[in-house]
Amino acid sequence: MAGERPPEDPDRIPTGIELTALDPTFRTDPHPVLARLRRDEPAHYDGVINRWVLTRHADVERVLRDRTMSLDPHKANEGTYMRLFLPPPGQAANMLFSDPPDHTRLRALVNKAFTPRAVERLAARIRRIIGELLDPVAGGEGFDLIEAFAGPLPVIVIAEMLGIDPADRDDFKRWSELDVRTFNPFLSDEERATVSSALGERDAYLRRVLARRRAEPRDDLLSALITAEEAGDRLDDDEIVTMCELLLVAGNVTTTDLIGNGAWILLRHPEELDKLRADPSLVDNAVEEILRFESPVVQSVRIPTADIAIRGCPMRRGESVVVFLAAANRDPEVYPEPDRFDVTRRDVHHQSFGGGVHFCLGAPLARLEARLAIGALLERFPHLRLAEESPVWRALPVFRGLAKLRVLVAAP
Repeated sequence: MAGERPPEDPDRIPTGIELTALDPTFRTDPHPVLARLRRDEPAHYDGVINRWVLTRHADVERVLRDRTMSLDPHKANEGTYMRLFLPPPGQAANMLFSDPPDHTRLRALVNKAFTPRAVERLAARIRRIIGELLDPVAGGEGFDLIEAFAGPLPVIVIAEMLGIDPADRDDFKRWSELDVRTFNPFLSDEERATVSSALGERDAYLRRVLARRRAEPRDDLLSALITAEEAGDRLDDDEIVTMCELLLVAGNVTTTDLIGNGAWILLRHPEELDKLRADPSLVDNAVEEILRFESPVVQSVRIPTADIAIRGCPMRRGESVVVFLAAANRDPEVYPEPDRFDVTRRDVHHQSFGGGVHFCLGAPLARLEARLAIGALLERFPHLRLAEESPVWRALPVFRGLAKLRVLVAAP
């Protein structure tokens, strides 16, 4: 049966579902699995999901920067991994799965809202939101950091940027969490129907809001998308709705994971936590090390538009080539002691935001939210520590993040 774990064999290379968070071992800690793949078979063909898998830093970087590589699922061969991400007929181009010139055009029309300078203007409001989320839990013994803090913070920020009614935030969080489940190639028909229904609700909601903004513009990102113009070009309604849907997912789930992963890592490394408490100016470097050490996005993917060879392996036009960002980020050929978390690590570059023309548009916002969130947690809770219960990781391919992380804040 596809996706089923084969019998244990110490010499067998892990493949298929074993290289996704659907596998309990990979979900709990993917790094030993990725390290073995990186060492023993850095260019691996996964015949279960029909994709090439690359795990060395040099190969990952090469693929991410290769402008001849495509992200358009229409260019994938039938039966290959990327073919699973074909959009429904008639859906507007999604910036995440498009190539230049479409990608260039779409990105240019939304880019101004996510420049470092534009994002820094949000800092004061993000600090207030952080305070509003932490105030209710400050007097208790502890709380679920994901449910009470890391989960709602990014959705509030991106929803406010778009101009979404605060009363509808919970719906947007639910829709975003269902949307990322489309990255799971093993969804049942029932699960796909549930996701499709929810995303239909979201689409209808956004179209209603869009119609109101066209009639009565406001000072928000949705109104800005309506009026955005680049070289005489504008977005149509379908493109605006698709762009909003992408921003709500990309600016939500991954930032939740960055904050949650960061808190979990710091609390498991008390010496590094003490360094950060003693010198809060280290927070920028700490966030980059968190991104390297436990990337919220585990992998990316490209489609060769011509036959190529990597490490002597022939990769044909239209095949799917998956690059494991999480594996590249711990490649010992690039990072001294890669499995050691160090908030003072020098030159803490990483692949967690992708690369090339598809480098993550929301990287400045994610970094700002993580920096402010982690700083506030440490300042507000001097006794912050992990509860005894184990964290719960989400069984979601492509991404790595916690579904539950119970922390204690009262003095021991």
